[in-house]
Parts: sequence; C-alpha cells; structure tokens
Amino acid sequence: MAADTEFGLDVGVYGRLARPDEVLKLALLAETEGFQSVWLADHVVFPAAVTSKYPYSVDGEFPVPLDEPLLEPIATMGVLVGATKRVKIGTAVLVMPYRNPILLARMLATLDVFSNGRIILGAGVGWMAEEFAALGAFDFAKRGKVTDEYLEIFKAICAGGEVAYQGETYQFDPVHSYPASVQRPHPPILVGGTSKAALRRVVRLADGWLSVGLGIAALAERLTALRGFCQDEGRSFDDLSLHHKLFINIDNAVAAKDGGREPGTGSVGQIIDDFRRIRDLGYSGFIVRYRGDDAAEQQRQISRFAAEIAPKVF
Repeated sequence: MAADTEFGLDVGVYGRLARPDEVLKLALLAETEGFQSVWLADHVVFPAAVTSKYPYSVDGEFPVPLDEPLLEPIATMGVLVGATKRVKIGTAVLVMPYRNPILLARMLATLDVFSNGRIILGAGVGWMAEEFAALGAFDFAKRGKVTDEYLEIFKAICAGGEVAYQGETYQFDPVHSYPASVQRPHPPILVGGTSKAALRRVVRLADGWLSVGLGIAALAERLTALRGFCQDEGRSFDDLSLHHKLFINIDNAVAAKDGGREPGTGSVGQIIDDFRRIRDLGYSGFIVRYRGDDAAEQQRQISRFAAEIAPKVF
C-alpha cells in the first residue's frame, strides 16, 4: 500500500454477494492486504417499484437487481467491529434522514466505543424517494435540511453530557448522553454528494468530502467550487479531508456516465494513472469496490489492486 495515501474497501452490503460470509471475508481480506478502512453503503429496503433515477450510472438504473440480498449497514458495522482489529469502519454514505437522529447518534457513538475509535460517518441526503416513503422518513423534499440538523444532533450526542436540540425538523428536551464517543469531539464526518448544496454542507458541517461518480475533469471543477465555498465561510480548504470512491474493474474498461472510460477500470496502467491524477487534485483517501457477482473474481480483483496498483499510487 502507498505510504501517504489511505485506501478503503467497500465490502458490498447489497447485491448477489451481500452474504454474511462474503462480507466478513472481505473485511478480513482488507486487514490482511493492508487497507486502512472498510466501508458500507446504505439502503434498508428496496421497494418493489422504483422510478427514482440512480445518480451515478449512465442510464439512471441501479447497478444491481433490487431483489438481491441487502444487509442493513449499522447492524453490519456492529458485526465488523467485533470481527476486525485494525481497520476503520465507515459508511459511504449513510442516508441521514432514514433513522431517528438520537438513536442513530447513540448507535454510532456506541460502535465508536466498542471499536476504540474506529468509526467514520460518511453522510448523505439520499436519492430513492420510494425508500423514504417505505421507512416513513421525513419529507423527501426537505431531506437536505433534515440532514443538516441530524448532523448537528450527531455532533452534540457524541460530545456527551446533557444534550438538547431545537431545530426546524427535530427537537428534544435535555437528555443524558453517556458514554461519549472515543474520538473527540466526534467521529470524523465526510459528507457525500456532488451538488452545490452538498459542497456547502461539507464546509459548514463536515471534516471532509466523499465524492463518487465523477470523472477527473468534473472532480477538478467541483473542487474549485468547494474552495470558493470555503472562502465564503472563512474556512481553510486545506483543513478538509478529500476521499473518492471508485468502482474498480481490472482489465475491463467500463463506459463512464459522461462518456469515455470510467476511472478505476481498464488496464493496470490506466487505473494507476487514474488514481495518481485524482491524488494530484488533493485527495488523500480512496474507497474501492469491485461490483460483480463472482466471489472468487471479487477476491482476485481486490488482491490484485492491493499488490499491483495501490503501491504505485504515490
């Protein structure tokens, strides 16, 4: 692994390989191969009929059939906390409006305590309106405001002590929150999303940005916008931690949403160049996932990435 760049492995909580044995196998493989972290996406249920467009694919279709296995990520994190010893465990990303904010914050603080400070909150607003409806989550149209307030609640609960909150979408009288999270003042927060609203949320509420689904030119454009928002808010851009998630496929180039080849796919040389170009934009962290339905090929791809690609990204 590259010494100055952190690599994380998405262990795949949805799709044909989202089985307990395979997820555990990937988490342990991550520790063996030298990854610094493991990551879980967030869905709770897939409605039988979905018309919402997936924002990170060429055709707007979700990348796996919706009747394949799906593991809830917070419960899965609890298993991985006990199964691993070294890797950090993060969400990429957790849809904040899906869960009661006090309960969510207490669950994550508890996981941080059990893991001795290995939890990372990657947070987003969500995109599947039908899943919001199935969960009875707050108004889909107001999910940005909900996310902002739930992040504020998360910080307050993790800080510990007596906590109260009076917001537009959620309020509660003083409660005791103990123990606080091990990481102070709270586990790191990475905000996901590529819209201007998401970038403003990064600057106002997060420790960094977790990007996905953008080509290198588009990433550079968003980073310029992010710098501008930092200037507007009086925050140093250099204080932000930048992480990018890529779906790798070694030896098989995949068509990108904006045309051409999707970064992270193709020959070993092409993929190394992709990672170097993104790193040179200021990124210090990467999350990779192989999205296929063959368990042996998945392990082969991850092991090849760790041996042939990651050490050359420096």
